[in-house]
Amino acid sequence: MATNVSNAGFSTPALFNDFFRPWSEWFGDGGHNTRSDMPAVNVSETDKEYRLSLAAPGLSKEDFQVNVEGKLLTIRSEKEERHAEEKERYTRKEYSFSSFSRSFSFPEDVQADKISAVYKDGILRVELPRKALAGPGNGAKKISIQ
Repeated sequence: MATNVSNAGFSTPALFNDFFRPWSEWFGDGGHNTRSDMPAVNVSETDKEYRLSLAAPGLSKEDFQVNVEGKLLTIRSEKEERHAEEKERYTRKEYSFSSFSRSFSFPEDVQADKISAVYKDGILRVELPRKALAGPGNGAKKISIQ
């Protein structure tokens, strides 16, 4: 199935956003114009493992927390950026804070104690090795990122 996306070139909301932008920049927007982008995730499967590939460019491995509890894998990230610009006697500081949390439930054939994660070239890859079905292992574990 294909999805067609088109842009008409003119948008009434965009017109109002452009009109009020100077006031928002001066007085702030009260948090109404914040972005909450979720990174895209690809999930693949082989006979030996499941793999999650999460696109998150611009982050470092220290910005992530990957945890597993029971049959739930959770990926979180928080990043705060600070920029300062000094002109004459004024100081302007801008803060940028972004965060997300994504959770994935996985099937019983995953070896939770062998889950691994690697962050490289803007992609967080989480590998979930498969096992033969066995009894439940519902312990919690923090996954280190390499």
